[in-house]
Amino acid sequence: MIKYLGSKRTLVPLLGALVEASGATTALDLFTGTTRVAQAMKRGGKLVTALDSATYSKVFADTWITLDANAVDQRELTDALAHLESLPGEHGYFTQAFCLDARYFQPRNGERVDAIREAIASEYAGTWLEAPLLTSLILAADRVDSTTGVQMAYLKSWSWRSSKALELKDPGLIAGVGHALQGDALELTASLPAVDIAYLDPPYNQHRYFGNYHVWESLVRWDKPDTYGVANKRLDVRGDTHRSAFNSRKTMPAAIAKLLGDVNAETIVLSYNNESWLSREELIEMCRNRGHVEILDYEFKRYIGSQIGIYNRTGALVGQPGARRNFEHLLLAGPKRTLSRMIEATEHTEVRVEGEA
Repeated sequence: MIKYLGSKRTLVPLLGALVEASGATTALDLFTGTTRVAQAMKRGGKLVTALDSATYSKVFADTWITLDANAVDQRELTDALAHLESLPGEHGYFTQAFCLDARYFQPRNGERVDAIREAIASEYAGTWLEAPLLTSLILAADRVDSTTGVQMAYLKSWSWRSSKALELKDPGLIAGVGHALQGDALELTASLPAVDIAYLDPPYNQHRYFGNYHVWESLVRWDKPDTYGVANKRLDVRGDTHRSAFNSRKTMPAAIAKLLGDVNAETIVLSYNNESWLSREELIEMCRNRGHVEILDYEFKRYIGSQIGIYNRTGALVGQPGARRNFEHLLLAGPKRTLSRMIEATEHTEVRVEGEA
């Protein structure tokens, strides 16, 4: 799975236990991102709907949530990956934009990305193979990048992993069916079918995921946009089109309240942390309209970029390191009897607090 700010990697076992203890058979994962949580719910036998506004996230959800491993021809995927893996590299948009104009990847790997992406566009577009092949390419590129995990900047010296050769691997499809949606959660949530449990993981602050992961967005869209700045971001990162109400201190509280009111679920799990613009007490109060409320708190190390600071192209430090740790809040709201079972389940589930949240 790709390096992702706000990833719930270390919380997935806990979230899986909570969902299982709730007795749910249908689930909704809003702001699904890399789909880690949605995948865990699907592996637990739930009928899952995953929603996010990012194009790359829709590709992940099409791969791991919509596709049924038991209903596709695995040999077709294996053969397609082998074919793409055999292609020689070629200099193209990706190499120029993200290896030469910026330094996210070493050029030889960028050329491989260009060749593979062009082949996916010409040979597999519109087929069931397109999503898992794009997912495999993103995962492969992520394993050889030279960043701290977000694409707001790249390292001043090449990372050790950037020297490795890009390698496509089977993304590992999951048995079962599900649904993948792309769009604004505030616009779509009220119209979604009822589910037993919903997991809400909205953005915490002013940083937009569209800008944080603009390379993946451009790789999936393959629209080869004009770029700007040292980080070579897409020009549309500058505009308001992809700005969320959750990225503003003024609009975020109302957005959370609307989401909590719109989601059609018996039980809700809301993930937030102490770096948000709402206090723990405010979050608890906002959830009270959904029934009984419980809250779980976990401490984590922050992502590595916040710990080392930010450097410009010349290697000068231009941003100071931030706090090294934060607290993740999991708010549970719903029937008291259901929440009691969920809380009991946490007593038997270990959370590795030293990992990045």
